[in-house]
Amino acid sequence: MVGPSRPLFVLFGSSIVQISFSNGGWGAMLSDIYARKADIVTRGYYGWNSRRALKILHQVFPKDAAKQPSLVIVYFGGNDSMGPHSSGLGPHVPLEEYVENMRKIATHLQSLSPDIRIIFLSCPPVNEAKIRENTSSYFSELVRTNELCRQYSEACIELCNEMGVKVVDLWTAIQKRVDWLDVCFTDGIHLAEEGSIVVVEEVLKVLKEADWKPSLHWKSIPTEFSEDSPYDLVASDGKTTINPSEWTYHRKIQWD
Repeated sequence: MVGPSRPLFVLFGSSIVQISFSNGGWGAMLSDIYARKADIVTRGYYGWNSRRALKILHQVFPKDAAKQPSLVIVYFGGNDSMGPHSSGLGPHVPLEEYVENMRKIATHLQSLSPDIRIIFLSCPPVNEAKIRENTSSYFSELVRTNELCRQYSEACIELCNEMGVKVVDLWTAIQKRVDWLDVCFTDGIHLAEEGSIVVVEEVLKVLKEADWKPSLHWKSIPTEFSEDSPYDLVASDGKTTINPSEWTYHRKIQWD
């Protein structure tokens, strides 16, 4: 660890988490927004479902860790929602089991600290036509439909409402864009930059509206080493300096 200590945000999930720093991804965007405010780390696993997540949950989030996360953003569901394969192999998890797995994940995270905050991301939609275009002969048939995604998304949201866990309805949020089929995915499943923008907007909305103490919204977290300094750039008057610690002009999007 390096100091000073900052709030720790952990992104935990499948490939949408693992590659969230690629292709203008939502993890990279959050890391930029929270620069000098919080440390954001990924624990993402390509192709994983909620069953596999449970098997390593205590290793990723040990109860005896010296420091527990301030925030965990969890995403599993897309792989769980795939249609079952006749062999019994593959990532499919029946809906009822998926809900119970997600319940166990939330319960474990809640047990780590009374101060830990949790946001679940529900299953986003998919572009079925694009998935078919990108189908590889390396795989057996991939049964991935928007209707299955809807069912798992709604089940995740219902569970979160029951448990008092904050949730982002990605299935609905992404489809609010009229051009979502064309711009939100790289391959019909994984998020392109425009899809990631939706994720960040929705996450920031949750963080801004939550009545958490302390607030984890980026504008509420102090900027590290933000004091004025004679070593800052000199102002036009030639006598004072300009503190750049809160500058955000470099960002393509000025986030709320």
